[in-house]
Amino acid sequence: MSALTSRVSFNRRTLLRAGAGMAGILATGRAPAFAQAQPKKLVFAHINAVPESAAVAFDWMAKEVTAQSKGALDMQFFGKTLIPQELEIMNAVKSGSIAMGSPAGAAATVFPEMGALLVPYLVKDYASAYAMLNGQIGGKISKQIEDNYKLKVLCYYDYGFRHFWTAKKPIVEPKDLRGAKIRVQQAKIFGDTINGLGGSAVPMAWGEVITAAKQGVIDGGDLPVVNMKALKIYEVSKYASLTYHNYGPTNAVMNLDIWNGLPPEHQKLIMDLSRAAQEKIREATESVDNFAKAKSELEPLGMTVVEADVDAFRKVAQQKIWPAYKGQYGALWDEIEGFKA
Repeated sequence: MSALTSRVSFNRRTLLRAGAGMAGILATGRAPAFAQAQPKKLVFAHINAVPESAAVAFDWMAKEVTAQSKGALDMQFFGKTLIPQELEIMNAVKSGSIAMGSPAGAAATVFPEMGALLVPYLVKDYASAYAMLNGQIGGKISKQIEDNYKLKVLCYYDYGFRHFWTAKKPIVEPKDLRGAKIRVQQAKIFGDTINGLGGSAVPMAWGEVITAAKQGVIDGGDLPVVNMKALKIYEVSKYASLTYHNYGPTNAVMNLDIWNGLPPEHQKLIMDLSRAAQEKIREATESVDNFAKAKSELEPLGMTVVEADVDAFRKVAQQKIWPAYKGQYGALWDEIEGFKA
């Protein structure tokens, strides 16, 4: 039995045991007499562990929810250990096997409604992104996610703007991507970005990336600066090229039935602490997303940080990638393109 098969089997057994207890309650029509004194367990699964930026914030959030609910809620954060892939995490939240989770970088795969925000160079800057997602545009997308998937959006956060990491050469101009096999998230927009800018996209789940890079299956990939260090990408890459090509919005969600089963005061507590976690992630992300800070973070680890010709990449994106997506997203596209924070 492979390590992955063993891990998945263990996770399924764990979830089945948890489900069996609930099934017993449903079958008898009443909870055990002691149930009222037991805290309500809320499991939050995430693809990465601390010190990844979102993992740090959601681990903090879990502890705060547990403490501030004064024993009524027991929120437990599992980073990397409970379920091994982003899509499996989201399927578990949808089914109610676990209460909460995040699609991490796979948000547009799970929620195509968010796809317009990932079109290269459409989102202009962090201020615009935050105002959009905490405002009317974010509210519309949240309503679609709730209606389409029965999930409650707790908050939007981001992994910042993505930059190329490569082993053989830096990516300074679009021509530097020619022939390069670049790992991308599995949503179509990521593949279209790399192919449109001149590279060769290789869709791949994050769990396979380091091995693929070591074996030469890929020549590189892209990540925000904040996670190049946390995910140890310096072990398989030499260059970080600051291209700012895709903004990386994602979210944290909760099973809607579980959410609706909480009293209003606990709903408010979770929403307030979700927003606080959002701020922590945004600060961690934005604070290192500049040339000087990236150099100070990554060059001591053996990487070389270079500034790319962002205007040249933007021009290629507008010519080769934007037309198809502008027609697809219609009014939402116009709102994002014309948005000013």
